[in-house]
Amino acid sequence: MLLGNFELMRRNPEKCMTFQPLLNIKNLSVRFSTPKGIVHAVRETGLTIQRNEILALVGESGSGKTVTAMSIPGLLPNNALPPEGSIVFDGVELLNLPEAAIQKFRGNRISMIFQDPMNSLNPLHTIKKQIAENIALHRSSDKKEIRRRVIELLHIVGLPEAESRLENYPHMFSGGQRQRIMIAMALANDPELLIADEPTTALDVTIQAQILELLKDIQSRTQMSILFITHDLGIVGKIANRVAVMKNGEIVETGATGDILKNPGHSYTKQLVDGDCTNMLLDFAADAPAQIVMTCENISVDFPVHKGFFRKKSGYISAVKDVSVAIRRGQTTGVVGESGSGKTTLGMAVLKLEKSTGKILFTGNAIHNLNTKKIRQLRRNMQPVFQDSYGALNPAMTVEEIIDEGLRLHYPEMQRDKRQDTIINTLCDVGLSAQMLYRVPHELSGGQRQRVTLARALALKPELIVLDEPTSSLDRFMQMQLIELFRNIQKAYNIAYLFISHDMKIVRALSHYIIVMRHGKIVEQGTARQVFEDPKDRYTQALMR
Repeated sequence: MLLGNFELMRRNPEKCMTFQPLLNIKNLSVRFSTPKGIVHAVRETGLTIQRNEILALVGESGSGKTVTAMSIPGLLPNNALPPEGSIVFDGVELLNLPEAAIQKFRGNRISMIFQDPMNSLNPLHTIKKQIAENIALHRSSDKKEIRRRVIELLHIVGLPEAESRLENYPHMFSGGQRQRIMIAMALANDPELLIADEPTTALDVTIQAQILELLKDIQSRTQMSILFITHDLGIVGKIANRVAVMKNGEIVETGATGDILKNPGHSYTKQLVDGDCTNMLLDFAADAPAQIVMTCENISVDFPVHKGFFRKKSGYISAVKDVSVAIRRGQTTGVVGESGSGKTTLGMAVLKLEKSTGKILFTGNAIHNLNTKKIRQLRRNMQPVFQDSYGALNPAMTVEEIIDEGLRLHYPEMQRDKRQDTIINTLCDVGLSAQMLYRVPHELSGGQRQRVTLARALALKPELIVLDEPTSSLDRFMQMQLIELFRNIQKAYNIAYLFISHDMKIVRALSHYIIVMRHGKIVEQGTARQVFEDPKDRYTQALMR
């Protein structure tokens, strides 16, 4: 059972009778050394978290939320200068501790849930091994006890068939399931403070609600404190006791959740509360037919299930089942559905990045049976833009090198001067200046990184781009900018989009045609106007609500 904090209160009743906060941050300043000079990410900021409290730290991308959170367990990147100020956790000044001492807090008394579980989980290790490592590091070394604890944690976070999936790898789970695994890892040692960094951003509304309810339930039972980082004020009211609003590295307003949402005092907070401007995006797409770029007929994708010590194949999981769809030139086919519905797997199959059965015709030519060499020749005409822009970009390469890599591969005859002109022109197309050429991914904001991934695809002049949740990790203001950019690019170059998303407002803003998926199957499809204004299937109706 998760009783660590109850045991702490029993042993230290005098501490619980005081009003000493669990975490007290004062005058925290964090700076980064970059080729362009010193960047101030956090400026003399402060906040407190009481015991048994959920504090939401809110602000748009680049406001300093994550940097503040990463400062607490000492997880700042290498180019960060030593933080200034004070971070006191349970009476201990963390900023003065050597690395060996801070490790006793990290993953033990202070745990983190990161925004993107796919990048945070090791793709080469089973989920059992990854959860067990944290338990063995701080608690027990008994293998039977660790296994029992791993199963218990997976049951606590609501992972279905937990015991039979211990030997599965991260890619075999949906986004919502991976996030539950991350929560199980964070809870392994009964932490007193849980830092949740945008844990629901990339999830659909139904899974998002489940994760929020799960965190609230666990917090209520364990009495731990949570620092919940988000850019979505709609979530705040469902989980937080108090709210701290951050802008440009500073806390501009703090207060009880109800007071902040009903009567915001700072102008920036008012902008966040009133700033859901997605209504202006609705009903953009027309219903006019256009030339078909790609046709998929009866596409199915099955993943093998391996069990036992020798990893023998024991069956299959059907991720996509008999899906047929047409993608038209200059238009967007939107794919919607909850986590685990098969949306991303379909996108990977369309790009021939995942093995599938069925027929795929691209510009009238069958490509489903082509060998790897011939598929590679088609890559420049079919490009992806993935959800995780940071994971999709090589952290050691500059923006120029990232875009140039594809040009050198697919246009080997192109001279260097011509390639550089193409790179600069493409950056201008996506709203970035030539000054970005020599930056590396960690020096860019989330919105800038996503523009770079789009520029990398556009530089090859593709006929089809698969956009897999490209806006899900961004705040609404950046989402607006990117949607407008996608529109303009599509209109200028007559590109076909397959747009995968769980955000119904964003899908409606960009899509001409929509397919709704559930459990790997299409449950409804039609023009955007038909699906949104007159949904037939109960599941589609539930998504609309």
